[in-house]
Amino acid sequence: MLSVTGQSQLDILLAGHPAVLVLYGGRHCGVCQAFKPRLQQLLAGQFPQVLACYADCQADSASLCAQQGVMALPVVQLWFEGKRFAEFFRVFSLSDIQQALERPYAFLFNKQ
Repeated sequence: MLSVTGQSQLDILLAGHPAVLVLYGGRHCGVCQAFKPRLQQLLAGQFPQVLACYADCQADSASLCAQQGVMALPVVQLWFEGKRFAEFFRVFSLSDIQQALERPYAFLFNKQ
């Protein structure tokens, strides 16, 4: 996952990639650290064209997390063509993210 530390960096990534997933987590968040590799595996296996990003809200990405309104961890945001499509926070599953990605990903990348 690509590390994102600031709003300007996120804006550039959103403008340059049609599909972006941002995981807001923390190095001291056990759930975040357990979820991150499973999320990476899902994206690599089923949604390889989604750019995966990680913002550590307990370190150098704290200002980005505040600007995005992240008040609890973990949070996952899905962006398609620069617009926020979905957001998951605190209690969600990998299946929830998979289901949210399937239809817009298929539409955007013509995946049957």
